[in-house]
Amino acid sequence: MGRKWNNIKEKKASKDANTSRIYAKFGREIYVAAKQGEPDPELNQTLKFVLERAKTYSVPKHIVDRAIEKAKGGSEENYDELRYEGFGPNGSMVIVDALTNNVNRTASEVRAAFGKNGGNMGVSGSVAYMFDATAVIGIEGKSEEEVMEILMEADVDARDIIEEDDAVIVYAEPDQFHAVQEAFKGAGVTEFTVAELTMLAQNDVELSDDDQAQFEKMVDAIEDLEDVQQVYHNVDLGE
Repeated sequence: MGRKWNNIKEKKASKDANTSRIYAKFGREIYVAAKQGEPDPELNQTLKFVLERAKTYSVPKHIVDRAIEKAKGGSEENYDELRYEGFGPNGSMVIVDALTNNVNRTASEVRAAFGKNGGNMGVSGSVAYMFDATAVIGIEGKSEEEVMEILMEADVDARDIIEEDDAVIVYAEPDQFHAVQEAFKGAGVTEFTVAELTMLAQNDVELSDDDQAQFEKMVDAIEDLEDVQQVYHNVDLGE
């Protein structure tokens, strides 16, 4: 699969922790999930998934509770879920997921972040066909063989299982996300190093040092936007 998921998560968490930006993004995502369904994660699979992700980033409990209470309180604040697609230098492709209460503002800001940093925003569908929606779940304390046995016993399918550093990473179809987690929990696993639904590029590209520096600057500019929740791309950054 070619992605160091634990390293990517740690790098993002370290970067975001300095500004608490990650907490704000999760707060918004939790609020939207709770408002769209029941504010109880046992009755709302979308909320349950977001909370599982939040745990892997050590989002404080008060952030989670505040977002859920806001949803329970009947706040009239509404957000649209948007996806933008675009291109960076030399064959690089980017998908941007956003939650916004002002569609025109977000579209303008994302377009500017692309354009000012050597990229350009494409039309819907121009990039997404080169990516596959994928569940990524990582645990520690088990070997690759033990993970395979756990999933087989639970009759859960995985696309791939890879050992990475001190963890084992499972790649699966998106609809298998909760099944994989429940299989692990049944085997006594209580903590996940990674718990993501992501867009995984079918083929990664390698950039020259200059192009990679430009690409990372572009991605940083996009991720810095308040309305942007997730950024996916096809560049091998060597993590």
